[in-house]
Amino acid sequence: MDAAAKERFDLINDNLAEFLNPELIESILAEGRNPRVYWGTATTGRPHTGYYVSALKIAQLLAAGCEIVVLLADVHAFLDNLKAPLELVENRAKYYSKIITAILESVGVPTEKLEFVLGSSYQKSPDYVMDVYRLASLTSEHDARKSGAEIVKQSTNAPLSGLLYPILQVLDEEHLKVDAQLGGLDQRKLFVAATEWLPKIGYRKRAHLVTPMVAGLSGGKMSSSDQDSKIDLLDPPESVAKKIRKAESAPRVIQDNGIIGMVEFILLPAAALKGNKEFRVERRDGEPLIYTDIQQLKDDYVNDVLTPQLLKPAVAAALNSLMAPIQAAYQASPEWQEITLKAYPPPVVEKKQKKVKDKGSRYPGAAKAQDLPERPKA
Repeated sequence: MDAAAKERFDLINDNLAEFLNPELIESILAEGRNPRVYWGTATTGRPHTGYYVSALKIAQLLAAGCEIVVLLADVHAFLDNLKAPLELVENRAKYYSKIITAILESVGVPTEKLEFVLGSSYQKSPDYVMDVYRLASLTSEHDARKSGAEIVKQSTNAPLSGLLYPILQVLDEEHLKVDAQLGGLDQRKLFVAATEWLPKIGYRKRAHLVTPMVAGLSGGKMSSSDQDSKIDLLDPPESVAKKIRKAESAPRVIQDNGIIGMVEFILLPAAALKGNKEFRVERRDGEPLIYTDIQQLKDDYVNDVLTPQLLKPAVAAALNSLMAPIQAAYQASPEWQEITLKAYPPPVVEKKQKKVKDKGSRYPGAAKAQDLPERPKA
């Protein structure tokens, strides 16, 4: 690779947890071609702040001259244990398109080069369906279950659709004609499966760009379906502050600390993209703490220089500032608001019917004496 290609490769490789088959991208760059990369998201629960990790990586890929395809995986949403009923997936796909565009624009990324593709637009074609049959005939139940273990909801006596989910995601790489797939660390098993499965039916293997995962507010994985683990991108500032205050963040502990994870994987990279890579922590007594490097922040946290009481308000303020353009775009768009109501309708609360109790006739005021029937005379 020449110097220009090397610079592009370094940008593609930056901030990744892992890069599988990087030599495939190196050869494409050496040819002078732009790598075509896809990132897919199942249109289920409402996107949360964890989506910034992928969005910020997409921003870097666009800067490196990559062609980016965003797959709105409506069929996957249905297959994953019926997380999204068919009558909702169309509007949820529209919602995802709006919010993903807004995320990128909130950090100053031009979105005109993004290509949005709806999964159902090609996943019902004869060629695709035949490939599903072909790959299914060569894939064991064990391998299908293992590859989707961290992305498909697991349950006893699970529906067969969950086993089809990873087969579809692998085939998307071929049918979207991409060179690489971008996804979180929770999809690593599926990425490894893709490199093994595609050649079985005559297709080439792809590279995989693996992004780190941000821990949830209550520990573990941040999830769209777990309200306590996430901050919704349209949460009002007071709700964000409240969720951050309640989040688990033990003093001196940086392992699986979702608050520190937000600084490392969202706030600092977003600030860098805007041209001023720093994270500021205000203090009542003394000068503010200013961090340009996450290791410096982690060292201060371990040494109790930076406490949860100082860190949490700073994270809440920075997140609210980052999400402000998204919320302004939402408020300015009646169309988006209408789509939201259709995609995530408020739960219908059935009113309890008041049961009329039969008190009988022997209670005060039941009936006036003159209203009572005359008793027969003896």
